[in-house]
Formats: sequence, C-alpha cells, structure tokens
Amino acid sequence: MNKRIALAGIAVLVLAAAAAAGTAAAAPKYHPPKTPWGDPDLQGTWPLDQLGRTPLQRPPQYGDRLNLTDEEYKKALASAQEGLKGAAKEEKDNKLGAGHWFEYGVPLRQTSLIVEPKNGRLPPLTEKGKQLAATMKSSWTETVFESPADFNSLDRCITRGLPASMIPFPYNNGVRVFQSPGYVVIQLEIVHETRIIPLGDSPQLPSNMQTWLGSSRGHFEGDTLVIDTTNFNGGTPMAIVSSRATSVPTSTQMHTVERLTPIDHDHIQYEMTVTDPDVLTAPWKMSFPWTRNDKYEFFEYACAEGNEQTGNYIKATSPRFAAERVRNGGTAEGPKKAAELGARTNAPSPADTVTR
Repeated sequence: MNKRIALAGIAVLVLAAAAAAGTAAAAPKYHPPKTPWGDPDLQGTWPLDQLGRTPLQRPPQYGDRLNLTDEEYKKALASAQEGLKGAAKEEKDNKLGAGHWFEYGVPLRQTSLIVEPKNGRLPPLTEKGKQLAATMKSSWTETVFESPADFNSLDRCITRGLPASMIPFPYNNGVRVFQSPGYVVIQLEIVHETRIIPLGDSPQLPSNMQTWLGSSRGHFEGDTLVIDTTNFNGGTPMAIVSSRATSVPTSTQMHTVERLTPIDHDHIQYEMTVTDPDVLTAPWKMSFPWTRNDKYEFFEYACAEGNEQTGNYIKATSPRFAAERVRNGGTAEGPKKAAELGARTNAPSPADTVTR
C-alpha cells in the first residue's frame, strides 16, 4: 500500500491535466494498436484509485451542471492534495489509519460519475424497488445477525456485483484488461474477481441461468469494446447511496451495456448504461476516464465466502448464542452495536455516496 501512496502526489499533477476536461471524450481521434489477431488492443492496468473523490451521484447544489467551475476545481484539487498528506501525518504521529489505507486520488472536473439523467442522480425507485430496498441488509444496517442472509454480497466476500464492481472504492481499485482471440478478460482487485467476456456471436446463457455478475458478451464497434450483460441474479446492491449505507437493489431484469473507447495510449473512456425496469423508473449512465498505470500492483484481497467473521457476527449478536457468550465470559445480550465487534473490512466509497 505504501508504494501507491508514495506515487499519489505525482499522480495528482499528472491526472489533473487528464481530469481537467471532465472526461477525455473531447480528445482527438485515436486509433489504438491491434493485437496479433486484429482486435483493438486495450490491454493494461487501469486502476480506479484516482477517481474516488468524484461522487457517483451529483450533489444537488450543482443541478444539471456536469463540470466544476475553474474555482471549484482548484479548491477540489487543493483538498485532494491535502488528503494525500494523510499517510505522512500518520507516520509522524506513529499511527496507522485511513491515510495509509484509503485510495481516494484526485477529483475529475465532472461533478458526478453519473452523466444521465441530466441531474447526475439515480432515477427514482419503482414501487417494487422501494419494497426491495426496504428488505436489504448489510453489516452497516443491522445490529443483530441471525444468518448469512443478514449480510450483503460484499460483506460475505462474494462480489460487489454490477455496476458496483466498476465504481471506485476506498481501496483495492485495480482493474486489468487481458485479451486473447475471441475473449476479453477484466480482472478486478477487490473480491479477486475475473470477468471472462466472449466476443462475437456467442449467445447469452439461458434465461434460467442467473449469476452474481450476469452473463457478459462483447463485440467491437470500430475501436470501442461494447459489453452487453444480462442474466443477473438480483442478489447484489446496485450502489450505496448515502453515508448511512442505504443501498439501491438490483433485480433479475437488470441489463447493463458498457463501452470502452480508447482515447489515447494512456486513457480509455469508460461508460456503463444500466436498465432495471423492476427497480428503477428510468435507465442511468455513468461515464469517466480510465488512466493507465502499468506500475500499479494488485494486493491480495484476503476475503473469501464462508470466512469466520460472518459466523462471529452471528455468534456475538444472535439471541440463539446468548448462553455460549456467557460461558465465554461475555454478556447474554452481546454488543449493543455491530461496530463493537471490531473494524469492518468494507466501507462505503465516496464514489458510491452523495455525501463524503
């Protein structure tokens, strides 16, 4: 982690220029090199660690305005530079904290990662979406845990799901793209996932086969990689939308379309359009630049489904284990707050929230 932080100050200066236009979409037309089998070559490491200071949803004060003013952007960059001093301050204070752990990077010129609707915010939930949202649980919302169903898919180290996996997080933001004839592979550092995407006319999975990350199929439109994904199981949050970890649900009807357009050797413009008529009243789209950093190192994400922490939460809070807690020197009622169980391994990302 220290190597990343040591490079962060340099990254502010380098990426500020790339971010100044809000997105790289206005850059001159660029044609990437081809792979030996003729596909546009998108391979490389494209970490999202330099996007975490731009929120997913636009703060209401900006209205329909996509970009920060010069003065607003100057202040945002200054705040980011100050934040990058956190690790050095912790070293001086002989303590380890968020300054060493979080990778918030620098803000884009954009006021939000969401570019459609025009207000940069998620569309309202449908009635079914509201009902699903009311039943969503996680380690951030519950104080008593009776079963693994009281945790979300990230708590259980299964997946962040889509679109969340492609949104910046406070840490482990690595994204790598690999290619071979007939396939594009996107490796994600967090939850150690790998999306294997067949290209061409390969059909989607049968509709009764649903997965955490859906069924993805890709093709090239010129130099742009287009990834069409369906067959979701509806078991993951779409996004975390408040500092209180309120989540937007997904359903089996969700459909995502991603577009990866090379802008120059070091930038890809990434877009994802999300449609889920069961949950949302309208589609939405996020768009932001990826920046190449082939020196970025993936760290082990030591989290696996079935790890002992889930069981510990249940044993520490469920009334079913009151007698066992007493035998082990605790209290029958257990901790009053889930936070008393110790530091969590997951935290809402500023990019997933309205407020930072």
